[in-house]
Amino acid sequence: MAGRRKPPEINASSMADIAFLLLIFFLVTTTIVEDKGVLVKLPPWSSEPPETQKMNTRNVYSVLVNAENQLLVRGEPMRLEDLRKNTKIFISNPDRMPNMAETPTKAIVSLKNDRGTKYNTYLQVYNELKAAYNELRDELANKRHGKNLEFCTSAQQNEIRSELPLVISEAEPTNFGEEN
Repeated sequence: MAGRRKPPEINASSMADIAFLLLIFFLVTTTIVEDKGVLVKLPPWSSEPPETQKMNTRNVYSVLVNAENQLLVRGEPMRLEDLRKNTKIFISNPDRMPNMAETPTKAIVSLKNDRGTKYNTYLQVYNELKAAYNELRDELANKRHGKNLEFCTSAQQNEIRSELPLVISEAEPTNFGEEN
């Protein structure tokens, strides 16, 4: 019995230290990706009520998304695929029609949704409205400067943005299934 040896053991006394150091290393070196939502520039906060402005209904392009995710644009049903094209026509009013915006600077797009509207549908509608403005701006930049807006100088971009201001007004959502 004197010749019997103990089985070899692994010294684990520093394992906790190593695990702790690895944990700290990964916490310090890991970057956390932040979720991004819809980027919207909000007006500055004020305790005073806003002044009431009388708008010509001709200049308002009202878009309603109901609880069934259907579009109602200026009182008429519309498919999502047609929204961008019709929004561009309303804003630019190439034929100077009396029921479209007087000028692009006076055009207001009013977006209203129902509390039952799916978020994905809301984003699709918002993206189509914003894309209409982007396409109009690119068309104007190409006409004036021969390149898309993103490739213009900042002075040229500001000039085009002032002629085609992005005005999307979001109205308070209606209760589920209540369309007004």
